[in-house]
Amino acid sequence: MQTINKKAAIVLICLSAIIFSSGCTDWKKKYDALNVEHQNAVGLLERERAEKGQIAEQYSQSQQTLEELQKKIAARQSVAKASGFGEGYDVSFDAAAGTITVTLPEMILFDSGKANLKKAHSAELDHIKSVLQSKYSSHTTDVIGHTDADPIKKSKWQDNWELSSQRALTVVRYLIEGGIPKEKIRAVGCGESRPVAANDSSGGKSKNRRVEIVVHIK
Repeated sequence: MQTINKKAAIVLICLSAIIFSSGCTDWKKKYDALNVEHQNAVGLLERERAEKGQIAEQYSQSQQTLEELQKKIAARQSVAKASGFGEGYDVSFDAAAGTITVTLPEMILFDSGKANLKKAHSAELDHIKSVLQSKYSSHTTDVIGHTDADPIKKSKWQDNWELSSQRALTVVRYLIEGGIPKEKIRAVGCGESRPVAANDSSGGKSKNRRVEIVVHIK
C-alpha cells in the first residue's frame, strides 16, 4: 500500500500545480483526466500485487508437496502410496526434477500397433484422473507415449513417432473428457528414443512399449 500511496501523492501534487498555474476554464477537465489516470495506476498496482501473491502461493504449495512426499518416502512408505496413486501402480518420484511418473504398459491400454483404447472405459485411467483432480489439480501433467524399436509394418502409421504420439493423444483426450482441464495436460510422443530396457528380447520390448503420466510438482 505504501507504493500505491506514493503514486497517489505524486498525482495529486501534479494536479494541484496544474490547477493553480492554469486558467479556470479547463481546470475541471484536466482534473478529471488526471483522476482517471490516477485510478488506473492504482488498479494496475493492485493487480500486480495480487498476481505476485498468487505465484508465491503456488510455489509454496509445490514446495510443501515435494517435502511431504520426501518425508513419506524417507519413512519407508512406497512411492506409489506416498504419491496417492496406490500400491497397484508403477510410480517413480524424481525429487531433482520435481516429477511423479506413473507408467502404464502398452498391454493395459492398447492392442499391438493400435492407438485406440481397448475398452471404452479404462479403470486405470479413471483412477489416475481422480488422483490428478484431487491431489494435483494445480499442476501440469504430460502424457508421454513410447514404443519399442521394431519398425512399423502393415500399419497406417508412418513410424513409431506417429504411433506413440497418437497413443499419447488418445490418453489425453480420454482424461480431458473425464474433467482434466485442457490447459493442464499435454501429449508427447517419443517413439523408440527413450527405452528403459534393451530391445533385443521380447521382455525388453514389452517394457519399452508404455505410456507415462508425468506430473510436474515444481
